[in-house]
Amino acid sequence: MTFSIVARDPETGDLGVAVASKFLAAGSVVSHARAGVGAIATQALANVSYGPDGLMLLTEGLTAADAVERLTAADDGRDHRQLGIVDTAGRSATYTGKACIDWAGGRTAQGVAAQGNILVSPLVVGALMETYLASTLPFPERLVAAMKAADDQGGDRRGRQSAAIVVKREKGGYGGHDDNWIDLRVDDDPAPIDKLAYMLELVRLYRDRPRPEDLLPIDDQLATEMRALLSSAGYVPDRLSQGRSLAEVLAGADVERTGEPRETPPSWDAGWEAVMAEWMSTENLEERMTARGWIDPRVLAFLRDTAAATRRPDESERGAIVG
Repeated sequence: MTFSIVARDPETGDLGVAVASKFLAAGSVVSHARAGVGAIATQALANVSYGPDGLMLLTEGLTAADAVERLTAADDGRDHRQLGIVDTAGRSATYTGKACIDWAGGRTAQGVAAQGNILVSPLVVGALMETYLASTLPFPERLVAAMKAADDQGGDRRGRQSAAIVVKREKGGYGGHDDNWIDLRVDDDPAPIDKLAYMLELVRLYRDRPRPEDLLPIDDQLATEMRALLSSAGYVPDRLSQGRSLAEVLAGADVERTGEPRETPPSWDAGWEAVMAEWMSTENLEERMTARGWIDPRVLAFLRDTAAATRRPDESERGAIVG
């Protein structure tokens, strides 16, 4: 009922699972992963205990293949199960029980296992594996691209309903407090993989930290533009939130900021710095906060787009629109 891929990024050590199925909320059943341990997909007539039990076996030092053997040997329903595992060393294994519904099977390579059942043909798993191995995209996008290629080959022969991606990274979660870097599910949608790709773009906007080398210095010209954009959205120094502003809350929480502080022009003082922090907090962009005197180019683009979307047309524009 499902096709999935489990993989380890050889560059970062990130561990991921991506899955799609004609099954409601497949990600809630199939996907299991832990940073520094491994990634597991359990499917077909899924035994969901394979997830936590398999991760425990990997924690104890078993390889992916040994974990698959241990899990299936202890399960009387093994003939109906399908399983893929990659461990933190990049060793991979896949298992398809002999009673899984055709087409069913899997493939492995270093750092990746791909598998599926009730598929249109073996080409689905072939596209899943070959696209992943050939791709040069960043790891999460690479997983989604592989899923899309598999779907383009027909995917689940019953149709489409859900898709999910989980990527675990040491301290990669919100605020750096856990390993849950990416955890997205499309539980019921006619084009779930396309929706998943769109949601991944949003995660990149809201959750990625900017690189210091990409930051733009706030000079007088940029400060003037930013003040106008913020003002058009109703954000000015004398209109911050009533009571404690979001900016003050973030300052008290010691939110990490990218870059080293620099001098700013007189037109960009502490009041406008606080206004910018308030707007970013309102828009859930706090992971992209920068040190004083800098702005992330993606935040600037977002601010420009937001201002353009909310700007009211002047009289000449209004006449042109009505006409």
